[in-house]
Amino acid sequence: MPAKKYRVELTPEEQAELNDLLRKGNCAAHKRRHAEVLLKADEGTEGPSWMDAQISEAFGVSVRTVERIRQRLVERGLSAALERAPSTRHRAPRLDGEQEAHLVALACQTPPEGRSRWTLRLLAERMVVLDYVDELSHETVRRVLKKRDQALAA
Repeated sequence: MPAKKYRVELTPEEQAELNDLLRKGNCAAHKRRHAEVLLKADEGTEGPSWMDAQISEAFGVSVRTVERIRQRLVERGLSAALERAPSTRHRAPRLDGEQEAHLVALACQTPPEGRSRWTLRLLAERMVVLDYVDELSHETVRRVLKKRDQALAA
């Protein structure tokens, strides 16, 4: 078994902070689970020094998750180890401002003949037919209209 690259050796203050967090019980579930993982992974004089596989099985996380939590503690400190890793995904918006304006304007018009109101799918189809976009899902329509509705309510 290769030696662990990131060893957890908690100070008494860090142990106390983690135990307080667990005792209080009013924190996010991921934060609680990360605190439990760190306490079990502690290789200091007072720590139980559990193996990653034991921690993984006990708390229902993958071994890789345990490794990442340990790595964040060593590299960035206790507060970073308790939080979730920031997302690296970035998606470009499906519609630009002009396309959103067309969608909102379309939704404000009277619905097509035979319809009492616009549906999300109908709006998406009409945006494609009018050649404002190549393709558009009803879920994107919902998100755009919800965002606009919240902006108007504020």
